[in-house]
Amino acid sequence: MKAAIQTYLNEVEQFQTQDNEVLENFRIRFLARKGILNDLFEQFKELAPAEKKETGQILNVLKNQLQDKISRIKEEIDSKSGGEGLKIDLSLPADFMETGSRHPLSIVRNEIIQVFSRIGFNVAEGPEIENDWHNFTALNFAPEHPARDMQDTFFIEKDPDIALRTHTSSVQIRVMESGQPPIRSLFPGRVFRNEAISARAHCIFHQVEGLYVDKNVSFRELKQDLLYFARELFGAQTQIRLRPSYFPFTEPSAEMDISCNICGGKGCNICKYSGWVEILGCGMVDPAVLQNCNIDPEEYTGYAFGMGIERITLLKYLIKDIRLYFENDLRFLKQFAGTY
Repeated sequence: MKAAIQTYLNEVEQFQTQDNEVLENFRIRFLARKGILNDLFEQFKELAPAEKKETGQILNVLKNQLQDKISRIKEEIDSKSGGEGLKIDLSLPADFMETGSRHPLSIVRNEIIQVFSRIGFNVAEGPEIENDWHNFTALNFAPEHPARDMQDTFFIEKDPDIALRTHTSSVQIRVMESGQPPIRSLFPGRVFRNEAISARAHCIFHQVEGLYVDKNVSFRELKQDLLYFARELFGAQTQIRLRPSYFPFTEPSAEMDISCNICGGKGCNICKYSGWVEILGCGMVDPAVLQNCNIDPEEYTGYAFGMGIERITLLKYLIKDIRLYFENDLRFLKQFAGTY
C-alpha cells in the first residue's frame, strides 16, 4: 500500500495543467466520494496496527498535497484568465431604478412643521411608552375619565401605570416640566388607541400638537395662528370656524373646521354637504395643567392645539381609506414620487 501511495505522490507532484476541465477531472479522480483517496482510506482501516502509523503519515501527506496542488493550479488559471470568461453585452440598456418617494404622512407632517416653524415654533419629541402622570393626570384627566378606560388605551398588563401614549400631549407636559416660558413648540409623533380598524379609524395614527405659553397669550392669538396655518396648508381662500368643545387640559376649548377645499364650501360628500370639515381641536391651557408643571398661571397663559396627520392627509390628497397608509402598497405610494 505504501508503494501505491508513493506512486500517487509522484503523480500529484508532476501534475500540471492550464485547463479548468482537466483540473476538475483530476480532482474528481482523487477526491470524489468514490475516488482514489477515499479508496486508500478504506484500505487503511484493514491494515495491521503495526503498519498504520507509518502508512497513515504518508497517506495524510498525499491528501494535503492533493488539496494544495488543486488550489494552487486553480488560482493560477483564474489569475491568468483575467475575467475573460465573463461576457457582458455593453449594448444592453441599464437596469431601471425607480425613484423613491416619501410616505404621504411624512410629506404632510413636514409641511405642517414648516408652516409653524415660520412663526417661531420648534420641534420636541418624547417617548411612545408613557406613565400615567404624563399621559393623563398632569393633563387634568380625572380618575374616572372615559379616556382611561381599557377600550381606549393600551395599558401594560404587568404595570397599569404604564401605557402606549394616546396623544402627544404627554410631550407638552415634559417640555413644561423641563423649562420655564416662553415655550413655543410642536410635538409630532405616533400615538396608539385601542380602536377597531376601519376606513376612517386605526389603532395607530399620527398627531401634531402645538403649545405656546408666555405672558398675556390670548385666544385671539390662537385663532390668528390657526387661520395662518390653514391658509398656508390648504390655500389662501380657506376660511375657519371655531365651535365650543371640551378637553380636560384646555379651557375654553374649541373644535376648528375649515371650509371644504374640495367644493369650496358649497357642499359635497366629503364635507357631508355642510361646506365645513373638522381638522383639529384647540383651546387655552387649563391653569391646573400649568400648576402641575410648576408654571404660575397667575403670570403665564398659553394655548394648545392638536390634529391628526392622517385626517389632514385625507383632505389634502383625497384619500378615501386610512388603511392605505399602513399597507406598503407600491401602487399607492408611487403616486407621491417626486413630492417632498
